[in-house]
Amino acid sequence: MSLKEKLDEIRAGAARMIPPDKLSLMLAATDALRRSGILDGVIKVGQPLPAFALPNARGETVSSAALLAQGPLVLTVFRGHW
Repeated sequence: MSLKEKLDEIRAGAARMIPPDKLSLMLAATDALRRSGILDGVIKVGQPLPAFALPNARGETVSSAALLAQGPLVLTVFRGHW
């Protein structure tokens, strides 16, 4: 499965799980952010990601350097629970 296919699958799953009223708010907020020009300041495809260290779900610090040492890295952000 390609990355695009996997991301499409995740989006479809989220659309089924998120209540419609919450989903419409999320989509409207995302659209407003895109229209604001905020994407002009984000890292573009192919640019290196700045190094970071963040806690995982178990509270353990995980560094991007350690993850990259294992291979390519895809970063996602979990926005909450419904």
